Amino acid sequence: MAEPLTILLVGGGGREHALAWRLHQENPSARIFAAPGNPGIGELATCVPVRATDVAGLVALARQERVDWTLVGPEAPLAAGLADAFRADAMPIFGPTRAAATIESSKAFSKEVMFAAGVPTARAATCRTLADAERAIDDLIDREQRVVVKASGLAAGKGVIVASGPDNARRAAASMLSEHAFGEAGDTVLIQEFMEGEEVSLFALTDGEHVVTLPASQDHKRLLDGDRGPNTGGMGAYCPVSVADSPHFIDDVTERIVRPTLQGLRDRNATFTGLLYVGVMMTVDGPKVFEFNCRFGDPETEVVLPALSPEAPLFEAMASIARGARLDESIAMPASRAAVTTVVASSGYPDTPRSGDAITIPDAGSDTLIFHAGTRRGANGGLETSGGRVLAVTGVGETLEEAQRRSLAAARSVEFSGKQFRSDIAWRELSRRARASRD
Repeated sequence: MAEPLTILLVGGGGREHALAWRLHQENPSARIFAAPGNPGIGELATCVPVRATDVAGLVALARQERVDWTLVGPEAPLAAGLADAFRADAMPIFGPTRAAATIESSKAFSKEVMFAAGVPTARAATCRTLADAERAIDDLIDREQRVVVKASGLAAGKGVIVASGPDNARRAAASMLSEHAFGEAGDTVLIQEFMEGEEVSLFALTDGEHVVTLPASQDHKRLLDGDRGPNTGGMGAYCPVSVADSPHFIDDVTERIVRPTLQGLRDRNATFTGLLYVGVMMTVDGPKVFEFNCRFGDPETEVVLPALSPEAPLFEAMASIARGARLDESIAMPASRAAVTTVVASSGYPDTPRSGDAITIPDAGSDTLIFHAGTRRGANGGLETSGGRVLAVTGVGETLEEAQRRSLAAARSVEFSGKQFRSDIAWRELSRRARASRD
């Protein structure tokens, strides 16, 4: 009998818990090592105390455990060259090289690629001085006095400020360039025109040329109901999204955005293999890119994977890409049910998240999944908070309404001091459906 597959999963958040869950669903016999993992992942895998950015440590771990292939969750290890190190040692890995990961680690580079390839996106200017930023703000601010200021580097999903008015925009640019609010990530900033519309997230598996897409999702960045409050790394998501749930949308994004971007990266000797996250704005002129990520999104992963058909061969396709094989574009990755994810965050999130609060997680039932994001074991062995976004609570159902009810009920049942969560995840979609039923 053949030996079971051995897979190394790099990361320790909610996204990685969802990936471990899906891998276990598709291949229950696989041996999974997670570095560093978390208590939730530990129920499905062997967690090893190696940091996700410890390139040498991860290479040694993969050698020691004779790993068949490695899956990288977060962006930081990819930007640090983890995939390069594995490939130099002839070890299969799912994730782009350092050069290709620059599509996320440098928003300035990403814009350069898009502009050269003719990919639809917002007008923008790359600025390294406050004087340059102020000139760009004056040029790009719209009639409603809106403009977007972005840290070019990796800022954990928080380096984007939608400024209202030139004074606020200048203050945002100064906070990055002069006050170093985001450290080195803000040494270069992007001043970008504001795009009106709905945001949609699309995951594209690719071997560098061929593409297979997963169901689209929509996340909610603001902390509070009604899309109020500060920006966060994401307070929840839902899938599928009706405005993006059509072959026309998928074809449009694939042909006008994904393929030209992949070609642009190949032209720069930075062939991208792995998962390209495409963040698009649904504008009156069609989909336009507002960001690329070089990996699965969070919390989108926690909602897309449970919505994905159980028959979809996700990990078979990923393993093929990791080993350098050609991706079969005829593979289908449809959603078979609706899913809603509600993020339960700690007290003080996003600015000053509190750790160390004891967590109680009641049994949520078979149609609800609770993915651990910021959890750890305390001194007494109990579960406690260890960061901002603590849990991603996903409800699934035949309808979006059913999925939302299950997600909310489970989020309310979780107990820890100071917990925060939104009660309106998927509100746009539900409002759209309500209007359609009235019409």
